[in-house]
Amino acid sequence: MFYRESGQFKSSYVADQAIFPIAQDRWFIFAVLAVAYLVVPIVANEYWLQAVIIPFLVFAMAAIGLNLLTGYAGQLSLGTGAFMAVGAYATYKLVTMFPELNVIAAFLISGLIAAGVGVVFGIPSLRIKGFYLAVATLAAQFFLSWLFNKVGWFYNYNPSGTITAPPRMMAGIMVTGPEATAAVRYLVALTLVAVFALAAKNLVRGRIGRSWMAIRDMDIAAEIIGIRPFQTKLLAFAISSFYCGVAGAMTLFLWLGSAETEAFNIDVSFQVLFMVIIGGLGSILGSFLGAAFITLVPVFLTNAPQMFGITMATDLQKHLEVMIFGGLIIYFLIVEPHGFARLWQIAKEKLRRWPFPY
Repeated sequence: MFYRESGQFKSSYVADQAIFPIAQDRWFIFAVLAVAYLVVPIVANEYWLQAVIIPFLVFAMAAIGLNLLTGYAGQLSLGTGAFMAVGAYATYKLVTMFPELNVIAAFLISGLIAAGVGVVFGIPSLRIKGFYLAVATLAAQFFLSWLFNKVGWFYNYNPSGTITAPPRMMAGIMVTGPEATAAVRYLVALTLVAVFALAAKNLVRGRIGRSWMAIRDMDIAAEIIGIRPFQTKLLAFAISSFYCGVAGAMTLFLWLGSAETEAFNIDVSFQVLFMVIIGGLGSILGSFLGAAFITLVPVFLTNAPQMFGITMATDLQKHLEVMIFGGLIIYFLIVEPHGFARLWQIAKEKLRRWPFPY
């Protein structure tokens, strides 16, 4: 079969420890990136880029961040939306206070600010875990939403309370603001997600990732063998919040254009958590698969009645969409609790052994 590594010999430790050791995996990634960079901007129209693909990339970034914390480090969090809000508001303040600042640099600085906030709210993880830790992070969700609503400095005392992404150029091309095309914003978002996804993939394969997984599996045993829970857990919160902060900046500057705190409410936190659970805990690929599922299924359910010539009221359509969507989530959790990433892994193993039984 075409997916076998027979004949692919490794002559060095570097080759054996490569992020994609099998040639077919490397070709697949290159093909996906080639299609994403060269074909999608030409083929996809404004609706698909703005309403489907860019939101998918934004949620994929947030899901990677939460997966690093929950899937790899085992620290349950319900404050993803709050950390995304920190990234969005921090980026807004940076680009309005320093108009000459590069917008990508503002994204990264905002991610660092979100990482600092995440460390503060991650301190309770040193004493509590599980449901109690989830409640502690839920407090961050409500507190930060209240803070951004009540303190006018964060939104420059705008009477409406909204923050709007100002137009900014990079290399002579408008990348944010009303004049920035959806294709340009898509390419910027794609580049950020591709770079940070590869960085996360490398991170979890190294010493830090192994420390996170040891804490997740049995924190007492991990401490006995020399892993420090204090630094390990706080580092997980910091890096996870960094990714979520960048995702929040992308939400404002590359997707919505303007937003209020409601754009980062508790529903967003649950939505990202569902992406991680459905896609697969402890899997970078699962973050993408879960984000694709959560993003595409509502679009399909909205347009499916029209495809079959069925006309129904908008409120009934939305209610059916929520019911079907919830049912699909429960079904997939029962059929494959380890998520879509596990299904992908099983498919690859069957391809390796085909035509012999598995």
